Amino acid sequence: MSYNLEQVVHEAAILLRNSKFTTAFTGAGISVESGIPPFRGEEGLWNKYDPRYLEIGFFLAQPEESWKVIKQIFYDFFGEATPNSAHLMLAKMEREGMLHRIITQNIDNLHQEAGSTQVYEFHGNSMKLVCLACFRKSPYREISLEELPPRCPDCQGLLKPDFVFFGEPIPQKPMIAAYDAAGKSDVFLIIGSTGEVMPANQIPPMAKQNGAKIIEINPQESNYTNGITDIFLKGKAGELTSLLGEILFSTPLQND
Repeated sequence: MSYNLEQVVHEAAILLRNSKFTTAFTGAGISVESGIPPFRGEEGLWNKYDPRYLEIGFFLAQPEESWKVIKQIFYDFFGEATPNSAHLMLAKMEREGMLHRIITQNIDNLHQEAGSTQVYEFHGNSMKLVCLACFRKSPYREISLEELPPRCPDCQGLLKPDFVFFGEPIPQKPMIAAYDAAGKSDVFLIIGSTGEVMPANQIPPMAKQNGAKIIEINPQESNYTNGITDIFLKGKAGELTSLLGEILFSTPLQND
């Protein structure tokens, strides 16, 4: 069967136009075009760094060693990343009333920097540091990382990036928001998620079971593609969301 990209994007646009509640579910793939490599796969960070440095037990036992790796990955490099066209298109869809919630597995803050406001971060946010003693949260740019591990400016307690380490639970607020979205969305737009990471990967199948149409944008087939996806747009997130946006915002849609 031939794959007509224009036709498939048009079908996706019709679903989005007619949806009363749309959720975007985003993973590492949406940020690759911002220069942030994924954690898994051939080019993934776990092929370069040992993931044990992000285990909560290791962090608490050897915070200085853990922080050396954390600084390299998240603050020497990630901190310079900026939103790409996919992040910007989702923000525009929100402003135009076509997107109602973003559930993201990413910790890079790029959705917020692009202008999205209804963002629920399943794995937390690397742009803030939390004190493990007094629980004060500080923007990382306000904390010196010259001496590691960094200390709380209030109580000198150990600072930890405010994202979920291996061995830590998912924060309750985004978990509740994700389950809520899975229960009431007409369309679930998956972008850049392979469906490998639990428990986040359970959210799109829940939406499908509750009647949502699943639109997937990924460069390759994922764990979702042949199981729950209704429309698969194969390619880069930035290119395909831009194409989708062109149709959504500038072309009258037949079958509306």
